[in-house]
Amino acid sequence: MLNLNAINVFDIAAAALGACALFAVFMLSISVRRWRRRCAAVESTLADIRRELEVMASISLRTGRRVKRIEHEYSGVADRIESVELRDPPQRFDQAIDSARRGADPGRLAQQFGLSRVEADLVTRLHGRKKTA
Repeated sequence: MLNLNAINVFDIAAAALGACALFAVFMLSISVRRWRRRCAAVESTLADIRRELEVMASISLRTGRRVKRIEHEYSGVADRIESVELRDPPQRFDQAIDSARRGADPGRLAQQFGLSRVEADLVTRLHGRKKTA
């Protein structure tokens, strides 16, 4: 009888162990499904981020090209400003402004004060007499 009871206990223990193993496998399969969903979500997010990075890189490249073009176009501006500053002191602009207020035309301002045609036009537009119709 002792043997029969021991066999029954072993049978019960084996059944309990088998049930625990089935429960563990079931929980593991649920956990694996969750991890697969998370991995899929991360991969999707990663693909979105990769696309956004490609767009940003493209924008950055175009912006870099524009900056280089602008730098090239305006590279001589500093030299031109320096040459203007090395000319006569600002008094000549003050004198040109006074002449423009008295009605001098841009050609005369350019000739009399050594201004470029653009400078003379600007002084005349800003400070010259208003024409009446």
